[in-house]
Amino acid sequence: MIYQAANNRYQAMKYNRTGNSGLMLPALSLGLWHNFGGVDSFENSRSMLRRAFDLGITHFDLANNYGPPPGSSEKMLGALMKSDFAPYRDELVISTKAGYYMWEGPYGEWGSKKYLIASLDQSLKRMGLDYVDIFYSHRPDPSTPLAETMAALDLLVKQGKALYVGISNYSPEQSKEAIKMLNDLGTPLLIHQPRYSMFDRWIENGLQDVLLENGVGSIAFCPLEQGLLTNKYLSGIPVNSRAANNHSPFLSEEGITAEKLSKVEHLNSLAKERGQSLAQMALAWVLRHGKVTSALIGASRVSQIEENVKALEQLEFSDEELMLIDEILSK
Repeated sequence: MIYQAANNRYQAMKYNRTGNSGLMLPALSLGLWHNFGGVDSFENSRSMLRRAFDLGITHFDLANNYGPPPGSSEKMLGALMKSDFAPYRDELVISTKAGYYMWEGPYGEWGSKKYLIASLDQSLKRMGLDYVDIFYSHRPDPSTPLAETMAALDLLVKQGKALYVGISNYSPEQSKEAIKMLNDLGTPLLIHQPRYSMFDRWIENGLQDVLLENGVGSIAFCPLEQGLLTNKYLSGIPVNSRAANNHSPFLSEEGITAEKLSKVEHLNSLAKERGQSLAQMALAWVLRHGKVTSALIGASRVSQIEENVKALEQLEFSDEELMLIDEILSK
């Protein structure tokens, strides 16, 4: 059945300007890190992407090695760009990244010009696209000069293979250097993609200030802590969860302590008082004060996307609520 996007897809979504650029991103973007690979149900992936777009989520975020197997998430999106989303390409922001291990040998990871150029060429072929909207250096490379990595990003924009460039997992100091280098090259840094959630607030210690001072946007990954900031773990660790099966590098069964679960329970009680689910409150919290451009959600089923989008119905926090959240997290 031919897909036709919902006519009201832009009515409920909130869009934020990305730093000083002209690009608007949805307050919630969809990440294809998990559940969109070659081992996953193609029809479920299709249903999630269709529903996300129908709800106004115009940004799909990938990386070269997303799957499994690596590259298969981009192949899946490529198939859907051809069959479902071809008429809507100009309404979509597609991003991908390179930096982590992708292929064997000395040119298959990190931040050399050789790797970044080759990786994006491969990504474009897998997705059947002429360009991506945002291309990221996925992590800083301790062995390659930062100037080489930034020059490669600049070259890809000048070649027309990417419209904008971003960085991910860079420290405040590294970000500051990258911003200056890219400005000097004439390709301003659009966005930084850091990990950020109620349980991981490292970006508040300098990075947010660097980005705001330089007009750079931010998109937070893992805002729900791989499911910990949802109702999934309120009654124990489900046998099919990522934590139980060690499917996540960020969340393990050993890491879900009684102390952490107690915090989750208290946060859940506050969310109920606000008329939200815990996931909705956690997303609203990441977006508070307007310092974060977009929160990057993942999903394994359509209903999760629908629940998360409802977070936008209640983004405001009282000073008392924010103080209470800080108290809960500091215990």
